[in-house]
Amino acid sequence: MPPTHAPLPAAPVVRLVRLSPDTLSALLDGDLDRARELAGIGITEYFSSSSMHWLWRLRLGQIAADPSSLPWLVRAGVDEATAEVVGHAGFHGPPDAQGMVEVGYSVDPRLRRRGYARAMLRALIAEARSAVEVTTVRASISPTNAGSLATIAGCGFERVGEQWDEYDGLELVFELRLPCD
Repeated sequence: MPPTHAPLPAAPVVRLVRLSPDTLSALLDGDLDRARELAGIGITEYFSSSSMHWLWRLRLGQIAADPSSLPWLVRAGVDEATAEVVGHAGFHGPPDAQGMVEVGYSVDPRLRRRGYARAMLRALIAEARSAVEVTTVRASISPTNAGSLATIAGCGFERVGEQWDEYDGLELVFELRLPCD
């Protein structure tokens, strides 16, 4: 009798929910209940952990300097099937003069290796495709970050170089050129 194989689980579908400056401030204040109320979703402790504070401060500074950047920044990733908040994703800012946006994403450590990073990345790419001013999506990844390198594989990104990041060190730079329809 041939071995039977369980069917592969379906890839998750993630909805991205924008987080307001007030939500980010509540997370910095450690007020998870208020952040949940403001966002209207079940934000997890991962979002209020001290390891995330630098990102919320950075994004609040960007918004203060340029309020028009808000729509491009932080989103929570919500699993459509379970309504569970699985991580965060967004762009590093609005498109630059050449139409380039850079993506960033992170999955709650307890939910990693389930396809959520790729689902959030695909949602970001779809959003970039819908913005007429975006021509290129960039991802900068540490050469030792096997998870993120695997995440972008199969999404059409091409390696275009490397750069030195003052926080993360060496990063490989990948870009996805969008059609100019």
